[in-house]
Amino acid sequence: MYTLRDAKVGQTVKVVKLHGEGAIKRRIMDMGITKGIDIYVRRVAPLGDPVEITVRGYELSIRKADAEMVEVE
Repeated sequence: MYTLRDAKVGQTVKVVKLHGEGAIKRRIMDMGITKGIDIYVRRVAPLGDPVEITVRGYELSIRKADAEMVEVE
């Protein structure tokens, strides 16, 4: 399984599936991260947390723990 956390800077990935339960999954979906959406990885902080991405035309910072729940290809 390849997750958003594994994606490299400058890479564009496509969301395949969201893992997680209830409120956590809902929060990720509320950020605009849903199945089939392309995500561009802009930057990763020096210690790896957070990951800065571009999704649906806006910039977003997402925690490593949340990025692990987004399966991509």
